[in-house]
Amino acid sequence: MFERFDDIAGTPQVAPDDLVEIGRSRERRSIRALRVGSGPFRISLIGGSHADETVGPWLLRRLCRYLRGLPANDPLLAAYEWWILPHVNPDGEERNRAWADEKVVGFNVADFLACATRELPGDDIEFGYPRDVDDRGARPENRAAWEWWREGGAPFQLHVSLHGMGFAAGPWHLIEGAWRDRCGLVMDRCRDMTRRLGYDLHDVERQGEKGFERIARGFCTRPDSARMRSHFLALGDPDMASRFRPSSMEAIRSLGGDPLTLVSEMPLFLTPCVGQRLGPPDPALEAWRSRVENWRRRLDEDEDRAVVSSEAAEAGMNAMPIRHQMELQWRLITAGIEQVERQIRC
Repeated sequence: MFERFDDIAGTPQVAPDDLVEIGRSRERRSIRALRVGSGPFRISLIGGSHADETVGPWLLRRLCRYLRGLPANDPLLAAYEWWILPHVNPDGEERNRAWADEKVVGFNVADFLACATRELPGDDIEFGYPRDVDDRGARPENRAAWEWWREGGAPFQLHVSLHGMGFAAGPWHLIEGAWRDRCGLVMDRCRDMTRRLGYDLHDVERQGEKGFERIARGFCTRPDSARMRSHFLALGDPDMASRFRPSSMEAIRSLGGDPLTLVSEMPLFLTPCVGQRLGPPDPALEAWRSRVENWRRRLDEDEDRAVVSSEAAEAGMNAMPIRHQMELQWRLITAGIEQVERQIRC
């Protein structure tokens, strides 16, 4: 039933008018979403929480149009109810149009380094959801999503937030801490797809920082707002700590039940050898960071972008094809569904 990626990938993005407006952004752009399906299994999908992570919204907009075109008795609609918010950050999307061209196979590293923008920590949408129903200080984007999710009046079974990384050795997957010992199927499915497409999994040891606790190569627990606040308090920055509200994963879990929450982290650019010596420190990771910062500095000083792109290719950095990023995101979503269904049967 879930082997439909080719059909989804071949579907054009949904027209904005085919989605329901659930709110407006800070700059008064429309935030649109889709609720479709009649099944008892409720799924929440969201993209665009960080302004420079563009691939997730492209997949979700295709998925919206694909699902809207299915007959009501199709298993994807009869068994599931889909709540899809393709892009929660339309202001951020607008600011990143200069480099984020969906028509290319993969992105250009110099364009990304020169043009990509995102919100600073403490102002990003992923960690900006209301603390409770009386919290009016959250961003309008977060309030719109939160109020829309609450309309359903019942818990979700699965929530997947589609994210990306600028640079990594390969895909990285973040898992709800409460489910870390119940996600063997998710890990197997994602490992298999990663190998089949010819990639390594990203690996890093962050020793619990911000809630990142390594489970296995390519898999880690997701961060949470309490750990974020503790991190910045330990750095002596109480102002920054105070800005962190619940994440979308925490918001969904606050609605009840025991939903599995997952985060996809797909790299735009592949950095070979990272994680082969886990560290910290990881020599390969530090070397790539140094190269990237050097390229960024030179681009700020008006270095020719073609020179930087050529150097990146010579160093072994390649763009991950957009199609592969979307396929791996779809596999994480479907693996999450299968994992929860297995848990229900048990």
